[in-house]
Amino acid sequence: MATRAQPRPLSPAGSAGVAALATGGVASGPGPGRPGLLQDETLGVASVPSQWRAVQGIRGETKSCQTSSIATASASAQARNHVDAQVQTEAPVPVSVQPPSRDDIPRLAAFLRRVEAMVIRELNKNWRSHAFDGFEVNWTEQQQMVSCLYTLGYPLAQAQGLHVTSISWNSTGSVVACAYGRLDHGDWGTLKSFVCAWNLDRRGLCPRQPSAVVEVPSAVLCLAFHPTQPSHVAGGLYSGEVLVWDLSRLEDPLLWRTGLTDDTHTDPVSQQLPRSTKLKKHPRGETEVGATAVAFSSFDPRLFILGTEGGFPLKCSLAAREAALTRMPSSVPLRAPAQFTFSPHGGPIYSVSCSPFHRNLFLSAGTDGHVHLYSMLQAPPLTSLQLSLKYLFAVRWSPVRPLVFAAASGEGDVQLFDLQKSSQKPTVLIKQTQDESPVYCLEFNSQHTQLLAAGDAQGTVKVWQLSTEFTEQGPREAEDLDRLAAEVAT
Repeated sequence: MATRAQPRPLSPAGSAGVAALATGGVASGPGPGRPGLLQDETLGVASVPSQWRAVQGIRGETKSCQTSSIATASASAQARNHVDAQVQTEAPVPVSVQPPSRDDIPRLAAFLRRVEAMVIRELNKNWRSHAFDGFEVNWTEQQQMVSCLYTLGYPLAQAQGLHVTSISWNSTGSVVACAYGRLDHGDWGTLKSFVCAWNLDRRGLCPRQPSAVVEVPSAVLCLAFHPTQPSHVAGGLYSGEVLVWDLSRLEDPLLWRTGLTDDTHTDPVSQQLPRSTKLKKHPRGETEVGATAVAFSSFDPRLFILGTEGGFPLKCSLAAREAALTRMPSSVPLRAPAQFTFSPHGGPIYSVSCSPFHRNLFLSAGTDGHVHLYSMLQAPPLTSLQLSLKYLFAVRWSPVRPLVFAAASGEGDVQLFDLQKSSQKPTVLIKQTQDESPVYCLEFNSQHTQLLAAGDAQGTVKVWQLSTEFTEQGPREAEDLDRLAAEVAT
């Protein structure tokens, strides 16, 4: 009788190998006396045939025993093996930066003292380098050059058909004020008007509800905040008076007024000096002219430019000594400030602006639709740009870009020029009014340099936000301005 061979049990390695081969799973991780993961898989797969052949060589009919053993062993081993595989790679140890100990601080200070001079020397060398002259960043998404932040207005003034005649930012750059009046023909001397202000930093700003409103008995034609007192603002009236208000005093804001006397203005105040000014206008000799605009030099507080009704700009000085030609006796001694006469516009000048970056350059604009760029060293303009077929009411240099200026036109737009890009056409044309109502005034914000405010005949003040293209100087921009001034002076 043939004896029946007993099935030989599978070793643990063989059982795990069968499980891994059957499921495609990962064999058990390394443990005491075991090889690593890769070796386990290889050993398990290789050991199955040898064990299986050993069993089959004795007797082929061992399915029930083998199936039961394999099923039990593979189920328990596979669950454990899967968990073990997740921790085959050791968890990274977090790196922590320890603060220097007290013993290291003196050595650190000594090191910084040793390298300070060298670092400063290299920084200064980089500052003087021209390696990146002309380099311009080309962003894939270009920032919008100009966008409207606020549209401000006072409904009561707009209902009366009043225009925004003047704009001013206060010394902090947070408050913008506007004057309401009329600049067209008509008797507006007795029409009640307003001065309004909005604090743009105030939470819950209401564009149609000013932070402060002052009622004025006559149309206000010009407005200017005090250079250091943020709540004090002065206005020139159609009646000829000049008033000063403190906008922080809501009940009684009036601080001072000139009244109407023999020594005050007899015409509307629109930045003008008295008409009784003796001007040496060559070659016609002495004559009386009406002054329509004024701008003081940023380099010499005694020097200023006058725009006149006759269209010619005048270089003037407060240090003048000659007596002025007067129409009537005055208790105030008047002197003739005019020193030099420039070539004229084709009509009255409405606005002048002195460059904050060059002592000899200024801009003028007027009824002929032209902007003239002048050097104080010669009579003819450096350049003449026709920006409008109608009047130009305002022109202003940028306070931060030497070659940028803005102009407001009678066709309802604000034009931004960058002379570094083009000396003939504006870089951006901003449409302020859709019906082409005139834009009468504009002012850059010298504190928040990305802001530009403009007022129009619809009684609206729009605050425009400028991109960095208009607020960051280009490479060697100041040198380009000097070159422009030098070219005309030769």
